[in-house]
Amino acid sequence: MKKMNLPNKLTIFRVVLILPFVVLLLGESSGWAWYRTIFGGIMEYVDYIALGIFIIASLTDLLDGKIARKYNLVTNFGKFMDPLADKLLVSAAMIALADLKRIPAWVVIIIISREFIISGFRLIASDNHVVIAASYWGKFKTTFQMVMVCLMIADIPRLQLLTDIIMWIALILTVVSLADYLIKNKGVMSEQR
Repeated sequence: MKKMNLPNKLTIFRVVLILPFVVLLLGESSGWAWYRTIFGGIMEYVDYIALGIFIIASLTDLLDGKIARKYNLVTNFGKFMDPLADKLLVSAAMIALADLKRIPAWVVIIIISREFIISGFRLIASDNHVVIAASYWGKFKTTFQMVMVCLMIADIPRLQLLTDIIMWIALILTVVSLADYLIKNKGVMSEQR
């Protein structure tokens, strides 16, 4: 068995960080008896610790891709797990934030639905030996979603208007990037030759 390379280790690390992130974010509202015992002395900081974990996990996404491309360490495992890790991280964050009433559930449904549609679309493209590269719309969407999640985790009342504006921009970019993917790659859905 081949030794796992650094970009793939970073991807796995990103997936592993999801558990402590969600535990910290949802712990107080979940009613877990052990939560107050462990975090009782730092309860006012747990959202910021969760935010720090989310930022670290998000930065590993930038880092693993750069390292993989720069040192030619791109693997099939990385091609599969990297986007999956991103979707797991952002989906877990938004579902937790919906549970905390910091984001409307319908917004989460639209954003996660887009990810499922694109994943399915890429799977069909892969079966047809077509590679669908990430678009600029997709990259803008991801950036605004990450900023939105960070603002919602921080939950600073003075920044509520900014948070709402970023949420709407992220939502619009989600829909625009989906339409862009579908329009540019409409031939992928045609029957296999």
